[in-house]
Amino acid sequence: MTVFVVIAAVLAALVLVGFVHRWLWIRLVRDTTRAGGAARRAGTVLAFALPLLALAALTAGRAGAPFWLERLVAWPGYMWLAVLLYLTLAMLVAEPARHLWLRRLARRAPQSPEGLDSGSPAAGGTAPAGEGGGAGQVPARVGTAAGPAPQSPEGLEFGSPAAGAGVAGAGAEPQVREGAGRGTAPQGPDGVSRRVFVSRVVGGAAALAAGGVVANGTYGVLRGPRVKRVTVPLARLPRAAHGFRIAVVSDVHLGPILGRAHTDRIVATINRTQPDLVAIVGDLVDGDVRDLGPAAEPLRGLSSRLGSYFVTGNHEYFSGAQQWVDHVRELGLVPLENARRELPYFDLAGVNDVQGESEGHGPDFGAALGDRDRSRASVLLAHQPIVIDEAVRHGVDLQLSGHTHGGQLWPGKYLAELANPTVAGLERYGDTQLYVSRGAGAWGPPVRVGAPSDITVVELASYQA
Repeated sequence: MTVFVVIAAVLAALVLVGFVHRWLWIRLVRDTTRAGGAARRAGTVLAFALPLLALAALTAGRAGAPFWLERLVAWPGYMWLAVLLYLTLAMLVAEPARHLWLRRLARRAPQSPEGLDSGSPAAGGTAPAGEGGGAGQVPARVGTAAGPAPQSPEGLEFGSPAAGAGVAGAGAEPQVREGAGRGTAPQGPDGVSRRVFVSRVVGGAAALAAGGVVANGTYGVLRGPRVKRVTVPLARLPRAAHGFRIAVVSDVHLGPILGRAHTDRIVATINRTQPDLVAIVGDLVDGDVRDLGPAAEPLRGLSSRLGSYFVTGNHEYFSGAQQWVDHVRELGLVPLENARRELPYFDLAGVNDVQGESEGHGPDFGAALGDRDRSRASVLLAHQPIVIDEAVRHGVDLQLSGHTHGGQLWPGKYLAELANPTVAGLERYGDTQLYVSRGAGAWGPPVRVGAPSDITVVELASYQA
């Protein structure tokens, strides 16, 4: 049954995406370009190519494609997903404005006493050709009273076959072909029809808005994460440990887009904070060691007083968790696989990600925390916030997590809230506090909107200080 539910959900998503692409093509390509023109052809090609690139970007890694091919499709494919989201939102906002504008222009269109557009053949003038394929200037027929009727807000003639009623006049050929209403409509700037002019202005504004949002969000990721500082008081922390600094890093997502330069920025940022301890709480990579080993190499340069520790995230299991556990150990990090270290003043524990359950290597809180001295303060590294209930049951003072990206792309925050107890920041659950980082990288599109990337310096405070 579960398989059928997944298949049905995937098919529904594909249908929805197809519908959205067709709607955007109509509004941004068909309604703004001339039939048969180069712009129409180019827009139509992109309407098919971009979703295919996005699908290739999403599936290339899982399908075992060569890494060079993953990198080739990743940038255009993932970036289109981000643009698609904000272009769709912008067009949804713009659509009512478009209809209102067209209606207002239709009411204000100059007309002859008989209710015909001035300049129409029936009013004794000529009909300028529009972008949509009008027939050029048409001489007025002597003695005929029939001509192009006033236009609907969509630019089609009332009474025309396209509007569902009547003919243009006795014995006259139908006036409507694709965009024919544009040919006889009142003209906008540069001689284009009212409908085309409005569609270009509205579509252009929506595209500029979406492009600006995505460009700013991309800059935020490629610039590197900012440092965020949070003070967390722990009841059992001794006075001597007051001010202990933990640099929390999550969701770096090294892969076909974010590579060695991104790791260099992260390591330099961490080292500038001069932490006592570094905690990497999962989703470090999206790929194999053979492809991403060089990108992870700068982690060897992490500097802290008590070392750097690592726990797996769900994406490590998509990539092959054991190979990365072994590799980060070679880079000088200490993997905590359902294990605990008794550090001066407090216990540091780590559990495997819940995705590891599919391989029989899921979180084991008993192994990590079961026999510890509960008079000592404890800090738990766990990738996903959803294990907070187990942390509370085992008397953990502070859990450090990631996974949510803070939603990454607004309004993704509201979807993340449905699946996680905390999306970002510090919250208390009973006697346990949970801190969730937004992450230092990005999954999929290298874009963040409303959820800036961060490296958090958690400063532990003692009530005894």
